[in-house]
Amino acid sequence: MAEHRTMQRDALLDAARSLLSEGGTEALTFPALAERTGLARSSVYEYFRSRAAVVEELCAVDFPVWAAEVEGAMARADTAEGKIEAYVRQQLTLVGDRRHRAVVAISASELDAGAREKIRAAHGGLITMIGEALGELGHRQPRLAAMLLQGVVDAAVRRIELGVAEEPDVIANAAVSMALRGVQT
Repeated sequence: MAEHRTMQRDALLDAARSLLSEGGTEALTFPALAERTGLARSSVYEYFRSRAAVVEELCAVDFPVWAAEVEGAMARADTAEGKIEAYVRQQLTLVGDRRHRAVVAISASELDAGAREKIRAAHGGLITMIGEALGELGHRQPRLAAMLLQGVVDAAVRRIELGVAEEPDVIANAAVSMALRGVQT
């Protein structure tokens, strides 16, 4: 019975990821979740009391996985510059991933305090890691530089998602170049 409930919960979260990545937070409704999973709408309420609860669960499940992938890429780099490049490239590589698109949609939406806190915690770990790499380069304000660097990554993510004229590789290379030249002291 518990295994069946876990499977249904996972199916609901998977449907939520799809809805978010396809249509943003407006697309995430209980009727849509019910339709995607074949569950009755009342069954959806057995698992989640609100849309905010679905979002909070996705944050708790997906954000740490996504952050761990970025962390792993940084850990494999030998130099501070390599860590910074890995930080940028891995986030941009994840743009096509449904979990990442869902996280981006969630981040852009009005969140309750619980979901915001989960995102802040996962993001804080990444900012700390990139701040350490910036510190290794001798940056005087590594935390501030880390926040600004994340702004470059976020802008590159949006540019890739827009499907504009440049290829994703061109955008990634430009973001890496900006990150590395912009963080030199």
